[in-house]
Amino acid sequence: MSDKLPREVAEAHWGKTRNLMIVTLVIWAIFSFFIHMFVTALNNVVILGFPLGFYMAAQGSLIIFVVLIFWFAYRQNAIDEEFGVAED
Repeated sequence: MSDKLPREVAEAHWGKTRNLMIVTLVIWAIFSFFIHMFVTALNNVVILGFPLGFYMAAQGSLIIFVVLIFWFAYRQNAIDEEFGVAED
């Protein structure tokens, strides 16, 4: 792995990394805040005997967060490999 990337390559790497972070933060914000703003309306839908609002707060968001962590790590590793800066 090279310690110093050419400027164009470093900017392209950062651009893809920045876009991945933005997408990840948007998904996080949706499942952290926006879904829970509509919890009252979501409680009208029942899944396995539990109101959807309760389910999203107790289980759904947590599951999404764990999946989001693994997805982010996978995509970031792919970006790093594309630009030759991946860790061994």
